[in-house]
Amino acid sequence: MTLLAVFVISSHTLNAEVKLPAIFCDNMVLQQQTEAAIWGTASNNATVKITTSWNKKNYTARAGSDGKWRVRVATPVAGGPYELTISEGKTIRLTNVMIGEVWVCSGQSNMEMPVKGYMSQPVLGSNETIATSSNPAIRLFIVKKASSLQPLDDVTGTWKTCEPENVSEFSATAYYFGLMLNRALKVPIGLINTSWGGTRIEPWMSDAGLKNFDFVKLPDKNQQGPINVQTPTVLFNAMINPLVGYGIRGAIWYQGESNRNEASQYEKLLPGMVANWRSVWGVGEFPFYYVQIAPFDYGPSGLNSAYLREAQMKASSAIPNIGMACIMDIGEKDCIHPANKKAGGDRLAYLALANAYGKTGFASSGPVFKEMTVAGPVVKLTFNNAANGLTSYGKELTCFEVAGANKRFFPAKAFITGGGITLFCPSVAEPVAVRYAFKDFIIGDLFNTEGLPASSFRTDTWE
Repeated sequence: MTLLAVFVISSHTLNAEVKLPAIFCDNMVLQQQTEAAIWGTASNNATVKITTSWNKKNYTARAGSDGKWRVRVATPVAGGPYELTISEGKTIRLTNVMIGEVWVCSGQSNMEMPVKGYMSQPVLGSNETIATSSNPAIRLFIVKKASSLQPLDDVTGTWKTCEPENVSEFSATAYYFGLMLNRALKVPIGLINTSWGGTRIEPWMSDAGLKNFDFVKLPDKNQQGPINVQTPTVLFNAMINPLVGYGIRGAIWYQGESNRNEASQYEKLLPGMVANWRSVWGVGEFPFYYVQIAPFDYGPSGLNSAYLREAQMKASSAIPNIGMACIMDIGEKDCIHPANKKAGGDRLAYLALANAYGKTGFASSGPVFKEMTVAGPVVKLTFNNAANGLTSYGKELTCFEVAGANKRFFPAKAFITGGGITLFCPSVAEPVAVRYAFKDFIIGDLFNTEGLPASSFRTDTWE
C-alpha cells in the first residue's frame, strides 16, 4: 500500500468519527418523558446511528453537507443508569446516563458561589453538606466561563457525579435547589450551572432578545480586541446558545445586583430575557424561577436597591409560569453574598414543586401585599399568601414606615391583627402611604406562618 493510500484511508477514518458537544457525555441527565434532542457532527452527508438502552430502539440521522446532524429520542419515565451508543464507523458509548429532571441554573456571583464558599466568605453548613453529598441520582455540569460576539456551538464542561469533591465546587444555590427536588420527587436531577460573577443581565440575552429594548446598545460584531464581559449578548452567545435545545424542565436565576441602578429597565429586561430563552428553546413557556436580591449596604451612592427588589417583584407577575423567591431575612450588611444559600435554594424548590410539579400542602411564597385601607391615623394592610396568618416570631415589627401627603416617612408602630397588619405613627395624622423594609440594608421581620418572608414593598409611586 502506498503512502498516499494510507494517508487517504487515515483521513477518511478521522473524518468519519462522530463528535458530540460537551453537554452530551457520560453521567448526563436527559429530561424524562420527552423527545430529547441529541446532535453533533460527522462526515458530510453521513448516516449516524443512535441506540438507546432503555428501549433498545435505533434512531438514524443524516448529516448535512456541513456535517451537522440532529435527532430526537424518546425518553421514558425517570430512571437509570442507561447507555447511549452513537456511531458512524466508530462508536461512541455514553454510560451512566440518567433520565430525570433537568434545570439550567444561571446568574451572577450569588448563583456562581460554590458550596465551599468564596475566600473568607462561607456558606452556612457547607462542610456537613459536602461531606454527606454522595448521591447517584444528582448530576452536575459547570459551564466554563466564556464570552463571544458571535453565537457559539459548544461549551467547555463535563457532567460529574454528585460526590463531595464535585459538590464543593458547584453552585450552592443550585445544589440546594436540586437536592430538595430529588428528595421530594424521588427522581434523578440534572443541574447545569452557567453563571458569571459581577455580570449584568444584558450579556445573557441574544440579539433578537434585546432588539425591543432601545435603551440597550448592541455591540459591533466585528470589533477587535478583548471582549468586555458586560457587553450585551456575549454570555448568551458563549454560555447559553450552545445549550439551546438540550431537554430541560426549566431554569433558575440569581442576578440583579449589577443592575441595581436601573430598576425600571430591569423590570422590563427580566421578563424579556425569560421570553428570549423560551423562544430559542422552542419548548413552550418552561418554568423560570429566580431569587430576589438580598438587602445589602451598597453605600451612599447609587439607587436604593429596594427599587431593584421592587422591579423583581413586579416582574414575577409580568408573564406566565414565573416566580420569585424572597430572601429579605438573610441579607448581610457588609457581604453581598449571603452565607445562608440553603434558604434561596430551598425557596426556589418550593416554587418548582408547587408550580411545575403540582405538589400541594405547603407554602411556596411569602406574604405579598394586597390592599391598604386608612381610617383616621390608622392604616390596615392585607396580604395574599398568608392563609394561616402572619408572624414576626414574637419580635417587634420594626420595618414599617408611614407618610402623609408631604411624602416624609416616619417609623410606624405595627401589629399583627387577624390576618393582616395594623399600623400608625403619632407624627402622621393623615397617612397616605406605607413602606415596608424599603432600604438598601434591612432585615425583614414579617413572615407567613410557614416561615417564608415578605418582600420589601411600598404603596406609593413617588420618585
